[in-house]
Amino acid sequence: MMCLLAATQEMRAANDKKFNVELEFSPAWQSRNDTRIPNDTGTKFSLREIQGSGPFAMGRIFLTYALNPRHEFGFLAAPLSIAETGELQEPVLFAGKTFSAGPGVKAIYKFNSYRMTYRYRIYLGDRWTLKLGVTGKIRDAKIELRDAATAAVDDDLGFVPLLHLDGVCRLTDRWKFHLNMDGLAAPQGRAFDISLKARYDFLKNWTASVGYRMLEGGADVDEVYTFAWLHYATASIAFRF
Repeated sequence: MMCLLAATQEMRAANDKKFNVELEFSPAWQSRNDTRIPNDTGTKFSLREIQGSGPFAMGRIFLTYALNPRHEFGFLAAPLSIAETGELQEPVLFAGKTFSAGPGVKAIYKFNSYRMTYRYRIYLGDRWTLKLGVTGKIRDAKIELRDAATAAVDDDLGFVPLLHLDGVCRLTDRWKFHLNMDGLAAPQGRAFDISLKARYDFLKNWTASVGYRMLEGGADVDEVYTFAWLHYATASIAFRF
């Protein structure tokens, strides 16, 4: 009976509020950011050693549309850009150019992500709601090195399919625990974006949350080797309408 009541309430809420917009702001730290381009002849080096570990200011925006209580579409824009000047510990061959060891090297790392998700509610209980889906990601990536004499850049624009998981645990009427993930692994590489958040409904149709996000992945193919691991302390606000 309680499950039926919860389902009825959710259906009414979904019919009334089709859209959800969430703005997320966070400092981010990188614990790994290694690259070698080209993979066969380039020098493997750490962008983190040049740029530092952070924190770096980040943000993203989510838009969710509920077609009905079971079917949802999601849209995400998640820009990621780090540009810092530091020192190379040894000479580096990158993207066909050789950079000498020493200070005054600017490293730029860009990994903008634009995603569209379809997800389907597979379970609705007294406390838990679980949704599974698929995500199509457009990856707009660039790595660039510059010093006083030399500049080299490697950029990439591509499509990546991912699996999607979303789970909400209702702790009280206002407090919720939220797990969200896009991710997939293959022999050529992997990509994972996982967040854990505590959410609080502080006003009608308004929700605030804090939590942790992990962004990890990369590729090891003939052209490039690049793997990064970033950690976010997240704070966000969402509005339903």
